[in-house]
Amino acid sequence: MIGIVNYGSGNIRAIENIYSRLNIQTKVISNPAELKFSDKLILPGVGAFDETMQQLLASGLKEELDELVLIKKIPILGVCVGMQILANSSEEGSLKGLGWIKGVVKKFDKEIFTHKPYLPHMGWNTINPTKEHLIFNGIVPDQGFYFVHSYYFSCQIPDNTLATTHYGIDFSSAVQAENIFGMQFHPEKSHGNGIKLLENFSKL
Repeated sequence: MIGIVNYGSGNIRAIENIYSRLNIQTKVISNPAELKFSDKLILPGVGAFDETMQQLLASGLKEELDELVLIKKIPILGVCVGMQILANSSEEGSLKGLGWIKGVVKKFDKEIFTHKPYLPHMGWNTINPTKEHLIFNGIVPDQGFYFVHSYYFSCQIPDNTLATTHYGIDFSSAVQAENIFGMQFHPEKSHGNGIKLLENFSKL
């Protein structure tokens, strides 16, 4: 079963609806005791880095998540800000991230853009997988995914980049470290590609 972590941040219902149409069982997780019933987890996120971390810490879920993800190696997928909090820190705030994937979240430099509006990076854009992985099976990279963000994940270890996207610079739009995955785009808003990616995650 896929647990969708509910800590007050993220488009939970849209992800839940996609899995329902795929006949894949999910459960919205709101307290630590419920986490043990999941064999995979999704960490959604919408909003600012510090607010998202504050909500996660206040939920009481972090300690159990650390155990499941870092010790028991349960696959987890962070989405949008849910991906960014996988990092050590962010230029958007002062709180520490989860530190599950070494890196820093940085703001796009407006000086690299030639056309307004500069930020946020919003709308459809393509991805360039940097390596083969089951999570991208059946994905059509040129059809792209839907993005909404002003900050990007800068990996400390280049091999943790799973895909890049160009927006002024080539940035890591998908990251991975062992069982931990992060997608900067919103699969739940990305039509066929997003549905396929969520289905692929369920099969890891």
